[in-house]
Amino acid sequence: MNDLCAEIGYKSIIHYGEELCGDHIDIVEPDDDSTVIVLSDGLGSGVKASILSTLTSKIISTMMAEGLSLEECVETIAATLPVCSLRGVAYSTFTIIHLKNNETAELIQYDNPHIIIIRDDKNWEYPRTEMNIGGKKIFKSVVKLQENDIFIAMSDGCPHAGIGIAYNFGWKREDIIDFMEALSQVGYTAKTLSTMLVDECNELYGHKPGDDATACVVRIRKREPMNMLFGPPSNRDDAERMMSLFFSKQGKHIICGGTTSSIAAKFLRKPLVASLKFEKSDVPPIAKIEGVDLVTEGVITVNKVLEYAKDYIGDNELYDQWIHSEDGASLICRLLFIEATDINFYVGKAVNPAHQNPDLPINFHIKMNLVDELSKCLRKMGKKIKVSYF
Repeated sequence: MNDLCAEIGYKSIIHYGEELCGDHIDIVEPDDDSTVIVLSDGLGSGVKASILSTLTSKIISTMMAEGLSLEECVETIAATLPVCSLRGVAYSTFTIIHLKNNETAELIQYDNPHIIIIRDDKNWEYPRTEMNIGGKKIFKSVVKLQENDIFIAMSDGCPHAGIGIAYNFGWKREDIIDFMEALSQVGYTAKTLSTMLVDECNELYGHKPGDDATACVVRIRKREPMNMLFGPPSNRDDAERMMSLFFSKQGKHIICGGTTSSIAAKFLRKPLVASLKFEKSDVPPIAKIEGVDLVTEGVITVNKVLEYAKDYIGDNELYDQWIHSEDGASLICRLLFIEATDINFYVGKAVNPAHQNPDLPINFHIKMNLVDELSKCLRKMGKKIKVSYF
């Protein structure tokens, strides 16, 4: 076992005039050392394609997660989704990335554009073995992972982008490679890379996509632990234990909440230096404690972080609002979304008397829900989450 981990990000755009995407991505983790990612592209577009791609990805990811062989998975798909009688093509194509022990990646590709691998900031032509399973031509590869490897899986809506508009024959594979090679050197997250690729496809389509287009990016990186303290403990006698556990953990430390930061300052025997500078009108100012990486207000700030998190795993339209800003919520976003891979939450269950004001939309349950919802969003980003309550 090594200290590498996989950061996963994806984005889709929908065929112009349709309401449902005909591409589908499914991610399952059978255990702590294995991740199965399936990108499926249903025939055509709209409701029918959406059902076909969802069914395909669910069947494959579930079967592979249960340890069934590739042959059994493909044969099941072949039996479940027959070939279209009119066009003579498969009802659904798929790409599988199976990460094992953060050491190897098994790539299985059927009729989707071949996965692009960027290694050392350059395209790497990895070996492929052609197989015939159930009458279907399948390409299989096994790749030993290296830090900073970038895997780019796509539906055919990406190389088809711009046909008849920007290009005669679409956005060629070598052009996509050039585009991604340039971006790989900047250090963007997997989500940002997938967003930039799909947004470029949308531009080439003239914002009226002629096909569903999906990109899924897997970025191999070293683990980066992060610790976040939110709220004082329900029992005051537990404060010392809570602080000891929090500060003993490796990685950066974030503290959210006025009372919580006061307890931390007392524990560290360092002054709590407050600020009255509002970087944004809807996010309270940050504070400083020597030995703590970031100190912010509690519920309002974390609620803003949750808003950004929900957008980040979706269309990622609010990215520009937090990527360069210096308010508390933006700073937390950059630490949790970009830097961190393993996040430890230390959540105090004390009831804040200030939150009991009936004129305020804040109560104990909302605070707990914030942590729960934020944890779910971070898990969807591929983060390892552990929550401890006090």
